[in-house]
Amino acid sequence: MSDRPLKLLLVDPDSIFRLGLRVALEAIPYLQVVSEAATDTETLLILAELAQQDPNQVNLVVLELGDSRSQDSQRKGLQLCQQLKASYPTLPILLLSSVQEPGILMAARAFGVNGYCPKGTPVSELVTVMAEVANGNSYWLEEKVSTELTPPPPPVLPRLPLAKLRQNLHLSGISYIDSALKEVTAQLQIPGLPILERAVLAGHRRELLAARWLLNQLLVAPQERQQEQLQELTSTSQQPLPVISPPSSSIIPSDAQPIFTSPPLLSPRSLQSTLFAACINKLQFSLKNVSNVPLEIDILREDRKRELLYLILQRLAQQLDELREAQITNNQLVDLKNVILKDLWQTTVIDFFGKFSQIHLGDRHIEIVNVLLQNPVIIQTAILNKIPVITELFAYFLFQTDLQVDNNYYPAGSSEANSQAEVILENLLIQVANGVIQPLLNYLADVEQIKQNFYDRKLISTREIERFRNDLSWKYRLDKYVNEAKEIFESRYELFVFAPRGIATISIYAPRREELAQLSGIPLIVTLLLEFRDAIAPRLQSLLAFFGSGIVFVLTQIVGRGLGLIGRGIIQGIGSVSFSEKNFKRKSERPK
Repeated sequence: MSDRPLKLLLVDPDSIFRLGLRVALEAIPYLQVVSEAATDTETLLILAELAQQDPNQVNLVVLELGDSRSQDSQRKGLQLCQQLKASYPTLPILLLSSVQEPGILMAARAFGVNGYCPKGTPVSELVTVMAEVANGNSYWLEEKVSTELTPPPPPVLPRLPLAKLRQNLHLSGISYIDSALKEVTAQLQIPGLPILERAVLAGHRRELLAARWLLNQLLVAPQERQQEQLQELTSTSQQPLPVISPPSSSIIPSDAQPIFTSPPLLSPRSLQSTLFAACINKLQFSLKNVSNVPLEIDILREDRKRELLYLILQRLAQQLDELREAQITNNQLVDLKNVILKDLWQTTVIDFFGKFSQIHLGDRHIEIVNVLLQNPVIIQTAILNKIPVITELFAYFLFQTDLQVDNNYYPAGSSEANSQAEVILENLLIQVANGVIQPLLNYLADVEQIKQNFYDRKLISTREIERFRNDLSWKYRLDKYVNEAKEIFESRYELFVFAPRGIATISIYAPRREELAQLSGIPLIVTLLLEFRDAIAPRLQSLLAFFGSGIVFVLTQIVGRGLGLIGRGIIQGIGSVSFSEKNFKRKSERPK
């Protein structure tokens, strides 16, 4: 047996099926399920995180291609296969799918998928196929598995009184867990549910499923367990499941265990997944604003702030996938940049606050999203259109173009290019998050329902909210008339980044001559004053230094010494007078 187990990534939207398959596979010593994923974005992020830790974390991806009744899901499955092969060309992919259309399977094979088995394949045979595909071979079973390969059902044993009591306890526990599972599943289907709450409910659902499996292990006889697991999982999921049985020793002899190769996981072009994973890791840092610039998101609780930033990252990943699907060219990105950012802002507002969420103001019921999206021009003008280096970032993600930023040229895929792209991405997330919160502060800032659900406890009083809004207003005035003109004149951008201590700022160089030529009014005066100050500052400093030295000389050498001599004389005179008075008093007090 190989000392290097076969490490699997299971990708399937059906969590019940993943659970059943994982339970079956983990009973096999040389199989290890490293992680699971339900969506294409989650799959790419997990692979990027695993690749950063160890390039050999995954040897095989076991993938559901899509719903057999949904062409859209099949199309997305094919797109995921294409992305995986583009980013990880040496990573084998095995389709374990309910899809059986020859055209779809042929397309998957053309994209580089290494093997296919229909759902319902016995685990014993499935393990053999996994070993073959992981070793670089191809396996395509385009017909249903013949019934002769399916192991016979276990014999039904007579039930004893103790077995009957165990069965009653088992059915009672399963009924209680199924009731709780149904309630959690219903809550997960509520529209507009916050991401963190959804994650908690999903975790609770996984715990219930694990408890259900553990109950089956403890209260079901080994001879009955296989048949009952299959019946229970089949009743919950409409998709066919693999028969949960350990592989026969005749399939894989103990003296001929497969040796799995470990191809390198990362390819030089897997830029987006790598950077997104790094950004997710940084979101675990403190999100306190440690810069000197007030931000709209400062009013949020830290958990809400983290949820918002993570949501923007998810929506951005979906946008990039849509741009690839639409086959956008590099030249079109310049014209589409503002449209992309606006769409990112709008979808984030809808998802973060909930499409149908309402607040009560007096006798009125107001839909939050409708209020926040009523004037997008303000957000675009004040925030979105001013986010720098976005076209270069999108081109880097979509076309792996070399990155030219901060007066340097970075080859695509290099650590320096990834570092610069990561900084630009972090600034994008923070600025879009500010854009999401700004209309809330403009229209619904002092609503109790909003304050309870979103605000930091230190900023829930009306006075603190107004003070916070005033600080933001002064920031925008100062930016409009002074700071932006100064940055243009100094050929730089101020970017917000995630640092271990919180949200901080850094500066990068950028040529801004065209913007400088378009300045007028007060911003132009500011640049002229800066230029005038730069022109006269060295001379004025020299002049002041000369006069300062002369003044210091006069004060210390002439005036100071003169005052010192006068003071010394006064002190000596006072001392002499005092001594004479004492002598006079002594003489006058002597008896005559």
